[in-house]
Amino acid sequence: MPSTTTRLLGRGSYPEAQRIASVLRKETVGGALLLIGAAAALIWANSPWGDAYETLRDTRVGPASLHLDLTLGTWAADGLLAIFFFVAGLELKREFVAGDLREPRRAALPIAAAVGGMAVPALLFVLLNLGGPEGSLRGWAIPSATDIAFALAVLAVISTHLPSALRTFLLTLAVVDDLLAIVVIAIFYTEELSLGILGLALVTIAAFGFLVQRRIRSWWLLIPLAVVAWALMHESGIHATVAGVLLAFTVPVVRSDAAGGPDAGPGMAEHFEHRIRPLSAGFAVPVFAFFSAGVAVGGLNGLGESLGDSIAIGIMVGLVAGKAIGITGATWLVSRFTRAQLDENLGWPDVIGLALLGGIGFTVSLLITELAYGAESESYDHAKVGILAGTLLAALLAAVILRLRNRRYKRMHEEETRDVDEDGIPDAWDTVDDRADHDRDWRDTPPPGRTVGPSAES
Repeated sequence: MPSTTTRLLGRGSYPEAQRIASVLRKETVGGALLLIGAAAALIWANSPWGDAYETLRDTRVGPASLHLDLTLGTWAADGLLAIFFFVAGLELKREFVAGDLREPRRAALPIAAAVGGMAVPALLFVLLNLGGPEGSLRGWAIPSATDIAFALAVLAVISTHLPSALRTFLLTLAVVDDLLAIVVIAIFYTEELSLGILGLALVTIAAFGFLVQRRIRSWWLLIPLAVVAWALMHESGIHATVAGVLLAFTVPVVRSDAAGGPDAGPGMAEHFEHRIRPLSAGFAVPVFAFFSAGVAVGGLNGLGESLGDSIAIGIMVGLVAGKAIGITGATWLVSRFTRAQLDENLGWPDVIGLALLGGIGFTVSLLITELAYGAESESYDHAKVGILAGTLLAALLAAVILRLRNRRYKRMHEEETRDVDEDGIPDAWDTVDDRADHDRDWRDTPPPGRTVGPSAES
């Protein structure tokens, strides 16, 4: 009889592990480019030519008649990040429709961890800023999001053999809390809302969804609709990146014989993700980092002043302690109040190390900072210093813990990849429970070029 005990952070299905590994390799490259962009911005902003950086960032381009004469920095935050969130939306839908997380028992942990990893940092920030300057509490959501590209870049640097289950959990956690952050932005950082224009945006998104549900891939139809939806969302008062998520949610994930059969090629979500993820990881996010990370700290005295500000302290504590407590605590609660048990190959230090990686906040944190305080305020600069310092500290602590566990991870990696059967699946995935998961996933998510699965797209 198969065991009825759910294993937290247990090994998932083999096809899903292979797919996640491919995604993470691409995001690791994007993380390296992100670090280069952020470092270049910091160096330039604090050099004798810092004024030129600000001039470039504040240069306005775009048609004024359409209210789109935006600065380059705003184009990066509102435009390029919409691409990033489109890819994140595709990934999240793919996980919940055809991935391991379509099973509620597997989905519960990353969702709970994402919620805990957002709630506790926000609470700590509020507690540390209750007596702070007027308006400081507007930044309560800044330490809430995890930057998956930055986190994976750290993993690449420390060369850890992080097990596939932990990598999958990290990716899913980051995607879920990025999407939750978008909900927070839409609800709490929308000051003026035009319902009429919002309605037009939703109609345009529905038209996009109508086309993709019928497997229409013509770029000359889809891209103009997506751009119009983005522009209308921007004009409605809701942050334009929300359009990227909503567009992604309309894209079908699974394929059927009625949709083209085995020779029809990859599904729509997979097709879009393969084409757009390199643009997101290799261009959109690094360029956003370049235009957002450049803060002139004013030497050691200025740095000390920024780090002593309650906003910066709240962000640092939220990213480091808040994320660690929230993610680890949520994982413990799931194990405590369900029949789930931590996988026998892992221990709570592994969860803490992963939770600290969750404290690497950058892309969405910088976006929320601009929305909360405005690009010209002193609080904006202090918050950016807090984000950079908190991210660096979380990365260093995570690196220490995960390096201490790396010998165990290396042994697990060797066990996962050796003794491959004739079916091409390592024996490590051939337990009773995991084999059942694999068989089910193989039917629903075949490799490129094969299509078998449900009778309708979703």
